Amino acid sequence: MRTWQVERRKRTRHLIELGGLVVKAGLVNLTGDDRALIYGALLWMADKLQTDQSEQARALWSAKGKQALEADPAPHKGTDRTVPEARR
Repeated sequence: MRTWQVERRKRTRHLIELGGLVVKAGLVNLTGDDRALIYGALLWMADKLQTDQSEQARALWSAKGKQALEADPAPHKGTDRTVPEARR
């Protein structure tokens, strides 16, 4: 496989994993899949990270994320834990 193909697959996997976090956080359901709303929230977060409150926001969000990930660990290969149990 060529180097560019390997890099493209890495990037694709990275983007899919980030999208999975949006789903795992419940943002798709909570916003009715309103992409402008989700994007606006992400832009707000990016703005917050550029202020003098950046370190506090990072600490708070990181702690909350770690706690949630520990409560709901990453799926094992071959399973999709981002889909609610009732929908499987």
